[in-house]
This record gives sequence, structure tokens and C-alpha cells, in this order.
Amino acid sequence: MVDLPMNPKEVTTVLKEFIKTYVDSAGCSSVVLGLSGGVDSAVCALLCKDALGVRNVHCMFLPDQATPSLDRKHLKLFVDTVHVPCTEIDITSFVELFSAAFQQKKRLTLANIKPRVRMTLLYKYANELGGLVCGTSNKSEILIGYFTKYGDGGVDLQPLGDLYKTQIYQLARYLNIPAPIIRKPPTAGLWVGQTDEKEIRMSYQTLDCILFGLEQKLDVGEIQKASNASKEQIERIRMMRLSSQHKRRFPLVPKMGIRTPGLDWRSPVQEG
Repeated sequence: MVDLPMNPKEVTTVLKEFIKTYVDSAGCSSVVLGLSGGVDSAVCALLCKDALGVRNVHCMFLPDQATPSLDRKHLKLFVDTVHVPCTEIDITSFVELFSAAFQQKKRLTLANIKPRVRMTLLYKYANELGGLVCGTSNKSEILIGYFTKYGDGGVDLQPLGDLYKTQIYQLARYLNIPAPIIRKPPTAGLWVGQTDEKEIRMSYQTLDCILFGLEQKLDVGEIQKASNASKEQIERIRMMRLSSQHKRRFPLVPKMGIRTPGLDWRSPVQEG
């Protein structure tokens, strides 16, 4: 398997222009984003800094008791290297309050509370600053629904949303993101020992080969050859993409008028 096609220099130029134009079009000048100590948020924060200026990028680190110590170490490494300000708020007490109130039993229920608490805090600060909340999700995770609806999916813009995870790694190397951050196994820190690839049950490289093949509408045999994945794995990813459509769409509205919100009455993404 090889890297998916991408021109890092061109992508960097396009994404910085997208961030600046989108923020300007919204009548804002700044963004708030969550830093996790991982590669996606590091790439996104650096692009925002270059596009808007360091004074207009407000980073937040929102750990809880399950946050790996390595994430803290890498967060400090990134902040010290790139020199972006970052506010830290421990969300453990918020999560425990929700958990106690709902008497939740399932681990996934608690895991989904965390990103929704983080979303609330990010919007709290964005409202106070008159800025937008910038998401850090990548195309791989968005396509299979590997994010929390109205959690880390609750943002105003997603600059990295059309880049597969393996392309994020390429971009991170181009942008000189510290190597330890790039090499670290991705994790959302949802529980102790959790990693993304364990949950997805395959490497991001295999996942991206499958998704890229599906994007190009290749037949299963061609995708198998490119990804070294089985037919069952390819079908599982295809179904994950289909079943998670509701996470990627404006809530479905029954058509009653001439033009309907979210269907055929769409504002331009950006002007200019």
C-alpha cells in the first residue's frame, strides 16, 4: 500500500485560504478549537494560526481522568514548538455529574458524554469571543461515523474534513509537526487504553485504501488488491459509511415548500 495522492503545498494553501475566507464571511475574526495532543488537532491549529494570526486562534485542552499522560506531554511539546496559547479545563467533574444524573451503564454512553461536554465548553468560549468553533475531524472518521454527533461533530467548520487520515500524516510531515505526535497511535482518550485503530479493527492505512476505493466506485476485487483487505472487511466499512449518513447531514426535513432548508435551499459555503 502507498500514500494516497496529495500535494501538501497546494493543500496547505487551499486550506489556509478556506479558513480565512470562511471566518471573514461569518463576520468573525477568530476561531476556538480543541487541542488533544494528537496529529489532527495539531495540523488544524497550525493552519489556523497561519491563516488568522496567533492572536485569533484560541486553543483549549479539555482532559478528563482517562486522558493519557502522553497526550499531555505531546500537547506541551506542540504548544512550546508552535507558540500557540492554550487554556486547560479538566472536564472530569462535568462528566461525573452527567453520569450520575443519568445513571449510565454502558461504556459507550459515557464516552459520548465527553465530546458533548467539550463541545459545550468550546461554544461557550466562542460565544464570548465572537468566534467560530473549528473542528479537527478527518475524512476517514467522518465517512464511517467515527465521531460523536453534536460532540466533536458539533462545529462551525471542518478544514480537514476532505483529507483521509493518512493524508493528514503527509500534511503533518510537510508542516513540521513534531515527530512524536505523528508517530503516536491515534486515540480519542475515551477510556483507559482506548485507541482508534483498535475500535475500527484495522489500520488507518487499510481503512483509507478501502474508502478511497469506494470513493472511486471500484469493484471489490480492485479494492482488495489495493488494500489487502478481505471482502468481509470491505463490506463492513461500506455498511459503516451507509449507516452513519445521519451524522453527516442536516436533520431530514419533509418537503412542503418551493425550496427546503438542507435540501434545495442552500447558502453558499463561502463567497469571494
